[in-house]
Amino acid sequence: MEDTRTPRDQELSPGCSSVHQKRSKPEPSCVSMKSDASLDHLINFKSEDTRSILPPRSETKPVCEKYDQTMNQPQDSTYPGVSHEVLIMFRSNLMKKFERLYEGTAMQRNPTLLNEIYTELYITESESGEEEELNEFCLDKFVKGKNNPENMNVLQKLLPVIKESRSVHNEFIKKKIRTIDSPEKSINLFHCLNELGDRSLVEEIQQYLKSGGIKEAKLSSSQWSAVVFVLLTSEEELNEFRLDKFVEEQNNPENMKVLQKLLLVIKESRSVQLYDCGVTDEGCAALASALRSNASHLRDLDLSWNKLGDSVKMLSDVLQDPHCKLEKLGLYNCGVTDEGCAALTSALRSNPSHLRELNLSWNKLGDSVKLLSDVLQDPHCKLEKLWLSDCGVTDEGCAALASALRSNPSHLRELNLSWNKLHSVKLLSDVLQDPHCKLEKLWLSYCGVTDEGCAALASALRSNPSNLRELDLSQNKLGDSVKLLSDVLQDPDCKLEKLGLSKCGVTDEGCASLTSALRSNPSHLRELNLSENKLGDSGVKLLSDLKDDPHYKLESLYYCSVLVS
Repeated sequence: MEDTRTPRDQELSPGCSSVHQKRSKPEPSCVSMKSDASLDHLINFKSEDTRSILPPRSETKPVCEKYDQTMNQPQDSTYPGVSHEVLIMFRSNLMKKFERLYEGTAMQRNPTLLNEIYTELYITESESGEEEELNEFCLDKFVKGKNNPENMNVLQKLLPVIKESRSVHNEFIKKKIRTIDSPEKSINLFHCLNELGDRSLVEEIQQYLKSGGIKEAKLSSSQWSAVVFVLLTSEEELNEFRLDKFVEEQNNPENMKVLQKLLLVIKESRSVQLYDCGVTDEGCAALASALRSNASHLRDLDLSWNKLGDSVKMLSDVLQDPHCKLEKLGLYNCGVTDEGCAALTSALRSNPSHLRELNLSWNKLGDSVKLLSDVLQDPHCKLEKLWLSDCGVTDEGCAALASALRSNPSHLRELNLSWNKLHSVKLLSDVLQDPHCKLEKLWLSYCGVTDEGCAALASALRSNPSNLRELDLSQNKLGDSVKLLSDVLQDPDCKLEKLGLSKCGVTDEGCASLTSALRSNPSHLRELNLSENKLGDSGVKLLSDLKDDPHYKLESLYYCSVLVS
């Protein structure tokens, strides 16, 4: 028969038979191949293209030549008469073909020949004894395919071959997982194990999670990767992530190592609770980066009691992202500075319509509160709850807040200004009496409220009694001014449910006025706190009778530092 092979074919093809020939025959065999000109460019697959790298199955033997044995090259036991170097050449060549084929398939969306070339590669490699390199190669292609939805139909055809292969096996994948420190890099390997039916690592972690013993367990990197895989593939939606479920100690910088391991889970969680977890600048930076990559998903973030300082500026970058839909942000006692507050408010001005709750209590903000006022008066601002307890808010800051609320009174529902020396409560009273004001909870504990301030508040509540549900005036020296509040309580339109008057200097006379008001309008107040007031026997008797009377709706009554229930 005339030899029609090219010089390139002659160089690469020793005398051998096709891989489709039965391997039980004694004559040497190897993989038949076409010209390698295709290696110089991507294979262009067309839908009607029916070419095959393998010859069609037939009884006709392909033309073969014996390799010259006079070169004294080492021989391979599987292929008598074929040198080991030649088999290595075949392996390298087939891998290159597979890569070209893989790329061409991804571009043309046509899986033509992929299964055949993989089978050809598998037979050659597994019989040559060079398994680990093939494992690496095929696993890499499998993982890349998992990340590319266009290749999933191809992988479905490959999976039976991979499952039967002695090369791509479970122990090899586990070995790879153990060498990778990042869950982000190993997550696809767990998908491979899962599809190959091995759930041993996953089931081990599930036991830890169910028993709650994961806090005490010293997990390896691969086990943390398994934790991530279990949480991400759970049928339950990731509604809340709490770092304290995975660490033993609160406020420990070592917790940041665990945080880094679980960033993939954080990215997919609706609520992230990191209260008092020792979040550092580095941890805050990693968290902000993770949140930016999936900005539209998170709704609730609590970083309270972490020393963040100016790291808050990194979170501001997330907040100003137009895709950010964060609704609750807790930064209680985080060391937020004027600069950090400025960055936050700038972000909220850029994207004001989503945040509903902001807690900045116990941060020394001072006059930076005026910057928040600029956000509040924006008609697009939908903030409903604002906590600024012990923030160093001055009368000037309070005036700015009151002005903002008068401009946009219809959204804010809760305002906490406790532990700020305000004195000018009258400005807030002007807001309360606005019929458009929807404020339901107002905390002014330890604010230096005077008799005059109490009178202004009472007057405002008489003008607009139907919205406020909770009022805390504890630790203000009100004395007999409490009688002014009694006039509000006896109004049938008053809907107040909780009233805090702890340590206010309330006397027996003031107590008598309160109980009289409640007898006139007994149906709304649920909780009354009169603890740490020097009440005499008459005052205590009035309160006891009030508690025992079934006509009143009081559920909790505090007096003389004792809870009566």
